[in-house]
Amino acid sequence: MSLFEAIILGIIQGLTEFLPISSTAHVTIFGKLFDVVSTTNPEEWTAFLAIIQMGTLASVLVYFRSDIWNITREFLSQNATSQRRPYREQTLNAKLGWYVIVGSIPIGVIGLALKDFIEGSFTKDLYVIASSLIGLAIVLFIAEKVATFKRGMEDLTMKDALVVGSAQVLALIPGSSRSGTTITAGLFLGIERDVAARFSFLLSIPAVLASGVLEFYSNFEYVGSGDGLAVVSIATLFAFISGYAAIAFLLNYLKKHSTTLFINYRIVAGVALFVLLMGGFIQ
Repeated sequence: MSLFEAIILGIIQGLTEFLPISSTAHVTIFGKLFDVVSTTNPEEWTAFLAIIQMGTLASVLVYFRSDIWNITREFLSQNATSQRRPYREQTLNAKLGWYVIVGSIPIGVIGLALKDFIEGSFTKDLYVIASSLIGLAIVLFIAEKVATFKRGMEDLTMKDALVVGSAQVLALIPGSSRSGTTITAGLFLGIERDVAARFSFLLSIPAVLASGVLEFYSNFEYVGSGDGLAVVSIATLFAFISGYAAIAFLLNYLKKHSTTLFINYRIVAGVALFVLLMGGFIQ
């Protein structure tokens, strides 16, 4: 992989990680076009994806630094000190700490259980990606139609955290999109669009961090030195820059608009990918 290809893939990763259009789908499609996705060692590509996601994780940490600080501070002060409060008496930020922890359990358990499967060829299959792009678009369309958009951040409950966290597991299917599955779940729960997106981003922190660290150490031989490390570092840097821009855009966009733009895009992208596959233009 050249530095130019790494830059392009990093930008695509950052832009599509937070928009509900699937970063795995887009980065893998371009990776196939660049011919950098190994068919004999697919775990190399899985490691690359997981590690450059650390760039998008960094963008979440920077963008939400005030929220993260307040959540962490209040969670610890109300749960890990002598002045511990009963759960029902805790502040919203302290409860958000619990929601992120509880919501991260499903993907943590399933992700570890299916680690070998996730690193295999199925998750790089472009037919699966094309189907997922269209499939989630349909589900998101239904969510938009039935959603009430009456619930804000202060209305979230532990049940919501479990539902959205369980939806995050579906992001293990390539082409589904982590933000897409979690935002869709939020809409079905009647949560406002931008609030669903904000909670989705906070919920992504433990999963992306754990995945990136695990893949880095498990596959250090592929990216741990020389040109491999330089390529991954460049891709991660550009993923951070474009990821920060994507977060700012989406949160502002969803305050005034529906997700119709992304629904239409997913359908067009999925159909186009099927056409390319059946025409033999991409494999």
